[in-house]
Amino acid sequence: MDITDFQDWVRKYYAKRGWSELDIFVRIGFLAEETGEVARAIRALEIGRDRPDETDKVTSELKQDLTEELGDVLGNVIVIANKYDISLEEIFNSHKEKLDGRYLQQR
Repeated sequence: MDITDFQDWVRKYYAKRGWSELDIFVRIGFLAEETGEVARAIRALEIGRDRPDETDKVTSELKQDLTEELGDVLGNVIVIANKYDISLEEIFNSHKEKLDGRYLQQR
């Protein structure tokens, strides 16, 4: 699946669930929550959790947790992009141009 297909899939799936109709500020809250879960997953991978109420996981399970959390972040970013009718391809190109202009022009 390419990024355009994925963005369209997210649009349809989230609409079917009613998730894309949430207020944009609620969506931003979800994005912040999911970003925190990415940080937690990275911490577990890098230094561990050290919690007696959690079972230890092997690296492959920890990487799967991170993959899922990154997917949740991406889903929220896509819903925001869709709300404002911005394609991920446009976001990728804009970001690349911004960084190339900022850092490659100075060499």
